[in-house]
Amino acid sequence: MKLHDLKPQEGSKKDRKRVGRGISAGQGKTAGRGTKGQNARSGGGTRLYHQGGNLPFFRRLPFVRGKGFTPLNQIEYNEINLDQLAGFEAGSMVTPETLDEARLLRDSRNPVVILGRGDIEVALKVRVHRVSKSAQAKIEAAGGSVEIVEI
Repeated sequence: MKLHDLKPQEGSKKDRKRVGRGISAGQGKTAGRGTKGQNARSGGGTRLYHQGGNLPFFRRLPFVRGKGFTPLNQIEYNEINLDQLAGFEAGSMVTPETLDEARLLRDSRNPVVILGRGDIEVALKVRVHRVSKSAQAKIEAAGGSVEIVEI
């Protein structure tokens, strides 16, 4: 088989309907637009979001004030709390890769931050992008170590 032998699947391609080509074609005269009215005219129809006299949806919504803008270079972190690290054995290394294998990350492309909710009993070697002060204190109190990795 060569490129010039390729053909589309039978019935997958369909000719467009040619409207306004006489009464025998089935879509003559008004060409399926009905008789008169806004949508029968050339260039007729309404703008996007028009709701025929109702208050438009986006005007019914409450105002969003004082939010400013969303910074383009904002960093979104995978947030991991200490109580989620309970499954790791003593002395094991906690890195973004091991957290991803344990299915604790939402998006493995984002950096990881360890937060201080919960307690930790085993000593872990933590190598992540960011650690809160309370989490670092609890990890070191349990005999573990914290190393910060560059993003």
